[in-house]
Amino acid sequence: QVQLVESGGGLVQAGGSLRLSCAASGGTFSSSAMGWFRQAPGKAREFVATISWSGGSTYYADSVKGRFTISRDNAKNTVTLQMNSLKPEDTAVYYCAAHKTRWGNLSSDEYEYWGQGTQVTVSS
Repeated sequence: QVQLVESGGGLVQAGGSLRLSCAASGGTFSSSAMGWFRQAPGKAREFVATISWSGGSTYYADSVKGRFTISRDNAKNTVTLQMNSLKPEDTAVYYCAAHKTRWGNLSSDEYEYWGQGTQVTVSS
């Protein structure tokens, strides 16, 4: 059983930056791809970014490409989402998730462990 705890959310003005972190415990973190998803009020949860088990492969949603960067530190069991040039439409609860395999994808159904989420609010 993997436990995931996100941190780093908050309120920021448009154009600003935030760095989200996700700390993993209780499992083999380095064997799983990791992903970030988000859910805005009244909307479905959507994929943001994923990183493979080694960190060698990443993939982003078009809406965040070039602005967000996902990374991981297997020695510290953490995955990070650096968010730059934030926009009001980035406002959402952000969730960290652990994939069933070493290679992540866009489908939330294939992520088996989830954190509790952290709120990101971007003001205009």
